[in-house]
Amino acid sequence: MTTPPPARVGDPAGAIDTPALVIDLDAFERNLDRMAAFAKETGVRIRPHAKTHKSPMIARLQMERGAVGQCCQKVGEAEVLVDGGIDDVLVSNQVVGEAKVARLAALARRARIGVCADDPLQVDAYAAAARTYGTTLHVLVEIDVGAARCGVAPGTPAVELAQRIAAADGLVFDGIQAYHGAAQHIRGYRERHAAIAKASDLVEATVDALAAAGLECRTIGGAGSGTFRFETGTGLWNELQPGSYCLMDADYGRNLKDDGSEGLEFEHALFIASTVMSAVVPGRAVVDAGLKASSVDSGLPEVWQRADTTFVSASDEHGKLSLGAGAPPAGLGDRVWLVPGHVDPTVNLYDWYVGVRGGLESGYVECLWPVAARGALT
Repeated sequence: MTTPPPARVGDPAGAIDTPALVIDLDAFERNLDRMAAFAKETGVRIRPHAKTHKSPMIARLQMERGAVGQCCQKVGEAEVLVDGGIDDVLVSNQVVGEAKVARLAALARRARIGVCADDPLQVDAYAAAARTYGTTLHVLVEIDVGAARCGVAPGTPAVELAQRIAAADGLVFDGIQAYHGAAQHIRGYRERHAAIAKASDLVEATVDALAAAGLECRTIGGAGSGTFRFETGTGLWNELQPGSYCLMDADYGRNLKDDGSEGLEFEHALFIASTVMSAVVPGRAVVDAGLKASSVDSGLPEVWQRADTTFVSASDEHGKLSLGAGAPPAGLGDRVWLVPGHVDPTVNLYDWYVGVRGGLESGYVECLWPVAARGALT
């Protein structure tokens, strides 16, 4: 059941009911523009990852700025995107199960649909469903470039799988998926760069082997918000799949820049609005945003622009704040803005984005966007 939105268009930001998922629209749009400018300067294609935002509204804003399409991880997400008017979607994941593969093939009647494979049985299932529905699926061979998750081995195994795709009716071999997810949050700049350099050796060897077999890669896809400049610098990747860049989170903020300092290339644009619900003990306050309001798999939320105030623990409906000696006092009903540790699973907890224009403290609610693909797990 979708809950009512926590605000009305035109409300002051301070009137938003809490907990609520809030986008600072000014910072958000600067993030979109910054990535679009990078794509234009370098000539790479940008296919943002909708697993982060789960919103056709945001997807359309990205595509208005030149993105070639969207990628996502689940068929359900792809369906929501296509329903929302997105006509080019890559499921950058393997799809297994007769029902899900059938949905994917049927969706290709309405949009250009891509999908990844790392096993011959997946290829056979995609081809059978495409023939049944009279559609075409564009298939990328996913190779393991160091994340040790999904992906066939680079080189000969990838070539053999690509040949199977190219020979199958209803399928088009589109290239390779080479995403190094584990590299996105390697803290050290040089270490992060080195991980992509190793990945690029595997990509180059695979592309060369495919070319020797007469197979051309239209797409060499991958990269994320933590490494996209490194992949682009190799000259190999031609389609980037960053997701978090548009909203960002505290975990990305802990990555180090080339000078060894912490800092974001993109701005924090996603916040959890919370309210102090208890302040009976000096030096301690409790807000109404706990485990059900923010994912903590990448650490607890960070308190935004409140000096010496730290989010120290969470239970289901409570977040405990510690107020240091230099912290401003916290009173009952005070608004506290939190930066989530990990954007993707936090977004999936909410039905609505509240878009605020003019700043969190003095701005107003400009828009309400449904998190349309919330819970799209299949």
